[in-house]
Amino acid sequence: MCGRFSVSGGMFSEMVSEEIGCEFKAEENLDLRPSQTVSTIIYVQGSVEQQDVHWGIHPNWAKKQIINAQAETVNEKKTFHHAMQNHRCLIPCSGWFEWHDEGAPRKQKYLFSHRDERPFYMAGIWFPGDTPQLVTLTTAANEICRPYHDRMPVLIPTKASWKWLEGNITAITPLLKVGNKLPITVTAVH
Repeated sequence: MCGRFSVSGGMFSEMVSEEIGCEFKAEENLDLRPSQTVSTIIYVQGSVEQQDVHWGIHPNWAKKQIINAQAETVNEKKTFHHAMQNHRCLIPCSGWFEWHDEGAPRKQKYLFSHRDERPFYMAGIWFPGDTPQLVTLTTAANEICRPYHDRMPVLIPTKASWKWLEGNITAITPLLKVGNKLPITVTAVH
């Protein structure tokens, strides 16, 4: 469930900088995993900036690291409520991976990427501290992703990025709903 994603090299960082309006420079990582450092975009005092954070949180009560939160309940959960209210972020990526059981000895890996090779902006919440941390937000899969997995990342359209980062909960709630019509391409990875 959105446990790995990809950050391309080349023009990727320049596209993000241009689309979002801030300097952005991410290291290429074609198989970014939980517990690794993720380059995000956050809102601070009227502007947006890059913040590199650790992917995953480990609350005292949790037996293992938490990497995702469900968009449908994130604002209701004590663990996530404050971050959802005050520390939302965008996670620029070139795609994410899911594995699907097709009857073979190993599950088939699939890459979900933008049809036009543009960045996706996954919704996340971050937790400040000496080592800032984040979780990504997931929602029910749309019709393109549903055959492979029942969940997918919440994807924020570029034109709604500032609203996601600085808007109040009422303003951003529609962005958490299924139905995002971003052009997704699914590719088997061998």
